[in-house]
Amino acid sequence: MNWIALGAGLVTILALGLLLYWQLIIAEGTYLGPRIVVLLYDWSARVYERIKQYDSGDEQWFLGIPLARALEWVPAPLVLDVATGTGRLPRALLRQPAFEGRVIAIDLSRKMLNQATHETAQFSDRITYIWQDAQELPFDDGTFDAVTCLEALEFTPNPRKVLHELVRVLRPGGVLLVTNRIGRDARLLPARAFPRDTFGDVLAALPLESIKVRPWQVEYDLAWAVKTGSPRGGGIRPLPEFLRCPVCAHRMEWQDRSLKCAACEHTYSAGEDGVLELARPQR
Repeated sequence: MNWIALGAGLVTILALGLLLYWQLIIAEGTYLGPRIVVLLYDWSARVYERIKQYDSGDEQWFLGIPLARALEWVPAPLVLDVATGTGRLPRALLRQPAFEGRVIAIDLSRKMLNQATHETAQFSDRITYIWQDAQELPFDDGTFDAVTCLEALEFTPNPRKVLHELVRVLRPGGVLLVTNRIGRDARLLPARAFPRDTFGDVLAALPLESIKVRPWQVEYDLAWAVKTGSPRGGGIRPLPEFLRCPVCAHRMEWQDRSLKCAACEHTYSAGEDGVLELARPQR
């Protein structure tokens, strides 16, 4: 009887271990809610670059150079990088001599953003970091000449909603660059990762054209697309012209190092590292 109880206990421990591995390592907390996802990224922020072992040469070759070329026709393009992490995409893009624009980068992990400010310090005059959720982007429709979201959709509560938001804030003729999780682990992310053979159809259901989905990494496909409509855009505008209050969606104005909404009177300050903290409204 004791052997049976011991065996049952070991099976239970093994099952719990596999469950935790799935939830915390493979799914990175996505099924446990945004707070757990953010907590995991906050914990790993300082070592994230070492864990992922990104190759800066590959990043520039496969991300920075083609995106800069796609935006060559736009004068002073404005780019949004969603779930920027440690500023991987901004670095790859801003290192390109052909790119003369500006990047707005958002993430829900405050410590990842703090790390990003250190990683991209040489470009600080061309990047604005914003602490904010990607599910409801606080920007006007048709604001950006390019919108990117890399290796993040599968860790959001509603990937389809995020895709709609990415396209909403993209200008007609603007470039969308987004990834989709594939491979063995993708099957363990139901309702988060899109089946590989349907991702193109998911994008085609949005106001997008020239959709190209290509293998990129072992675990990801990379999709390029253009928003339908007559191309327009270019020209960097002051942030209050297109940024909206996350609480009431009204416009805001600068007051010293803070943005204040005249409608609901919420104030959003910039941290000591310069990150605009929209996720922390104050009154």
